[in-house]
Amino acid sequence: MTLETLGILVVAFCLLIGAIFSLVGSIGLLKFNGSMTRLHAPTKVGTVGVGALLLAAMIHSYLYGEGSMHELLIMAFLFVTAPISAHFIAKVSILGRSCDTPPKPANDTTWATLDVADRDMDESLDHKA
Repeated sequence: MTLETLGILVVAFCLLIGAIFSLVGSIGLLKFNGSMTRLHAPTKVGTVGVGALLLAAMIHSYLYGEGSMHELLIMAFLFVTAPISAHFIAKVSILGRSCDTPPKPANDTTWATLDVADRDMDESLDHKA
């Protein structure tokens, strides 16, 4: 088996993994009911699915032409921003009370996520109306 054949197999495997994660993530986004469960599926597509597709593009560019590092920069950007955006969406969902409230931690009177001033809660309720 030559190096080129091995490279083609690796590219095909990465494309297959990326396509499967994208398909499953899209189905999960459509099928899940709550906002917190729907959040899980697209974040996996954003990291694993797109990461595998970009890795396939990177390997292909090194096999058949000049290599490119643009894909590596895109992957780094996605791996940094996807968890942060998912965290913010989850926090908005919790603070907006559109999902079940997590249980209170033991022996703790304040919890930063749910420690919202009453006036802020009144303002957020005014915006929903």
